[in-house]
Amino acid sequence: MELIFELEFKETAIEDLKFWAKNDLRILKKIESLLSSIKKNPYVGIGKPEALKYDLAGYWSRRINKEHRIIYAVNGKIITIHSMRFHYDRKLN
Repeated sequence: MELIFELEFKETAIEDLKFWAKNDLRILKKIESLLSSIKKNPYVGIGKPEALKYDLAGYWSRRINKEHRIIYAVNGKIITIHSMRFHYDRKLN
């Protein structure tokens, strides 16, 4: 039986989705694909999943493109999406 994780979105992630919906539908489609992969398994799949280190230990990232990453945390069956724009320079709450 395949375990499906549940996604929840922080306000910054929702704002990021709105930004991509308005400004770049190609990136939005890529994000949808990445989120689908994350939901199936947050540790492997497309976008080069990477456990973050140092100040961001406990978070994971996936590449949207060269400049932007999805940043998320896994807690049991809940995956919290923190950010879907920029790299790692935003505060994560």
